[in-house]
Amino acid sequence: MIKIKNKEKDNRNLNNQKAIDIAFNIIAIFSIVLFCIAIAPKSFQNDTFYTIKIGQLIRKNGIDFQEHFSWISGLNYSYPHWLYDVITSFIYDYLGGYAGIYIATMVLSAFLGIALFKANKIICKNELISFFMTLVQIYLMGSYIAARAQLVTFILFVLEIIFIEKFLETGKYRYAIGLVILPILIANLHAAVFPFYFVLYLPYLGQYIVTLIIDAHIVHKIKNQYIKFSIRFYNNKLKKASKEDAKKFQKKLANCNKELEIEKEKFEKFLIKENDKLKEPYKIKIERNKNNKKLFFIMLLCTITGLLTPLRDIPYTYTIRTAMGNTMKNINEHLPLTLIENKPILIYMFVTLSLLIFTKVKVTLKDIFMLFGLILLAFMSRRQVSMLVLFGGMITTKIISDLLKMYDKEGTRDFISYLTTIFGEAILILFMFVISYAVYKNNIGADYIKTNTYPVEATKWIKENLDYKNIKLFNDYNYGSYLLLNDIPVFIDSRCDLYTPEFNGTYNKEKKKFEGKDIFSDYINTTSLSKYYEDTFKEYGITHVITKSKSKLNMLLSKDSNYDLIYKDENFKIYKRNVVD
Repeated sequence: MIKIKNKEKDNRNLNNQKAIDIAFNIIAIFSIVLFCIAIAPKSFQNDTFYTIKIGQLIRKNGIDFQEHFSWISGLNYSYPHWLYDVITSFIYDYLGGYAGIYIATMVLSAFLGIALFKANKIICKNELISFFMTLVQIYLMGSYIAARAQLVTFILFVLEIIFIEKFLETGKYRYAIGLVILPILIANLHAAVFPFYFVLYLPYLGQYIVTLIIDAHIVHKIKNQYIKFSIRFYNNKLKKASKEDAKKFQKKLANCNKELEIEKEKFEKFLIKENDKLKEPYKIKIERNKNNKKLFFIMLLCTITGLLTPLRDIPYTYTIRTAMGNTMKNINEHLPLTLIENKPILIYMFVTLSLLIFTKVKVTLKDIFMLFGLILLAFMSRRQVSMLVLFGGMITTKIISDLLKMYDKEGTRDFISYLTTIFGEAILILFMFVISYAVYKNNIGADYIKTNTYPVEATKWIKENLDYKNIKLFNDYNYGSYLLLNDIPVFIDSRCDLYTPEFNGTYNKEKKKFEGKDIFSDYINTTSLSKYYEDTFKEYGITHVITKSKSKLNMLLSKDSNYDLIYKDENFKIYKRNVVD
């Protein structure tokens, strides 16, 4: 009777705990969605504008690998995120224009937050820590959340971690199917980041290889085989030896047999010690999982998924070609990370490494590989800071959760129970509304297009006063995409790959480099004044120049009698070039 009552009590407690978990997850997801919507920027980045136009072009003409928006002839375009372009242009044309794209960005931001919360829970097994750390990660991701293809691939990469972790945990093939579908989506939505899909496998693969090496016991096996070889050798010698030599070989044979027994005993003791260390490692845990081998084969299978796209070999070659060019040395997001200029990331790294080094928390070998690999990538390119925040943040979440468990075995159950009371829910929701509003207020009065960044009025003037389809306009990299959205042919825009020899030229095997039009370098050198502007303008036959009022180029053109100022506003000026080439 007592056992039945205790069982009923345990069932009631279990049901109560499930109800609390469900209630907390609902309020946590609501809060995360609220914060993600608030942090999504209303003002668009330059890539959004060309995305709309290219999507419209693909829907009309398909993918022809030709450039249609620059007035410079003979250029080829690789359409690296064609599917995202098509979807974005459809939203723009049929679902509300700029407002529709803004809403889509908020929805994708919310999906990223929910996926991140799910991934953190799977990894650290603590809902409360996962909730708060997800908010921190989304805050640090603020500058990377935009109406760009990268936002979709952030979500897909987080789903990749979820599927990997769940596959290793359960071995269920539905997660394996998900892992095969994801790279197909990435290859079509944002082919430039296709290789990173496999980078996320590397820590798991690295740990698997280490376990194979450790479990192989190579030194013991080599020594064992050497002793056995010696035994066979002396046995053969003994058969052919004289009586006098036989005693010598029998003695050596006995020594070898004894050595073999000693080695066996030593190895058995070693295995016992090793098993004890595996149960209670000092700092680094090496996880063994029977599904690791299957995961490796899934990764190999996924290497061919980049072929399931109309982009030919772009998923495989885009990153390599980009690295061969000079765009990564000049575009801000590709430059190396300077920590002093990014204080939130500096604080994050300091906190994470401090917890890792100065606490008793144990981490897995794959976490070490993942964390330090991501830190290395972040120092190589600022763009990869986003990956450090997303996936390094998951490891930090796990470390914090494990640290709290050392001092509170219940984890954070009491606090979660409090937050699911009416009073706790009210406090949390009010807090999230205040925080979200503080973030969102920057968007309240913002325009979709910043007039101090993009030549809105100047574009209207060009279309009304110039034969804009036939002029050869020299423009800035950062707002070329806005011009082409408005059907004005451009010299350059933020599709940097298009304007480099690596993408519009041919490969010279003898010189081991691509040869073609290096428009990007000409633009950089001209606007930085390291190249005389008139040389560039003469080479390309420039007829008009649009530049910012505060640019270096404007300072020179304003004093050049060969250039007539035909338009100006608060932020931009347009010059007509009066030189016959």
